[in-house]
Amino acid sequence: MRWLYFSLLAGSILVPALWTFSPKLRFYPKLPAVLLALVIVAFPFILKDILFTRLGIWGFNPEYFSGIRVAGLPLEEWLFFAVIPYASIFLHETVVYLKPGWILPGRAAKVISLFLAGGALLLMILFPERLYTFFNSLFLIAALLWAHWSGSEVIRRFYLTFPVILVPFLVVNGILTGSFIPGEVVWYDPAHFMGLRIFTIPAEDAGYAFSLILGNLLLSEWLFRRIDKQVQPRGE
Repeated sequence: MRWLYFSLLAGSILVPALWTFSPKLRFYPKLPAVLLALVIVAFPFILKDILFTRLGIWGFNPEYFSGIRVAGLPLEEWLFFAVIPYASIFLHETVVYLKPGWILPGRAAKVISLFLAGGALLLMILFPERLYTFFNSLFLIAALLWAHWSGSEVIRRFYLTFPVILVPFLVVNGILTGSFIPGEVVWYDPAHFMGLRIFTIPAEDAGYAFSLILGNLLLSEWLFRRIDKQVQPRGE
């Protein structure tokens, strides 16, 4: 079982890797922007992971990962921030390709964002000492502000694709937190999250997934436009 975490990541990336260069989906022109976004967005999340691991807010069961650590984190945890966002972006783009009409009206998206941001802010006020809850709420608010400050349509589509993305995310995260296996790959100090779980998954992880994936979508879209402008011949 030592390679369980790695196997989950390998299974998550398999289909996106095989279909990245599909001529119908045309995901591959966005690849440079997506890969660069993965690195940039991962930075604050990895810093938080390193800090939380050192503080004992969460940790990793050595029975379920390779044993290789970088800055205190399992190698697989570093790979998580490349594999899961990449697979999620690919799934988002696939749904957009198959359902191009799936887009919320701007007003509806703003109402949902205000509701989510307000809820996250309330959690920060109610649970300032529960650091996992506090920082996941903070990251969620930051992602929502970024989405609406940018004026991008991504958020209007993401509200409809996120429930689809959440299904495989919950399967992977469920196994990581102890579903279907004895013990758990990732453990959490109960003093630092609300105690509410979706099966075995802390409820805060839904916001965690939302901010991580949305951040990558927003940045990759912005980078793609910048790169595309630079490669276009002058005069076009």
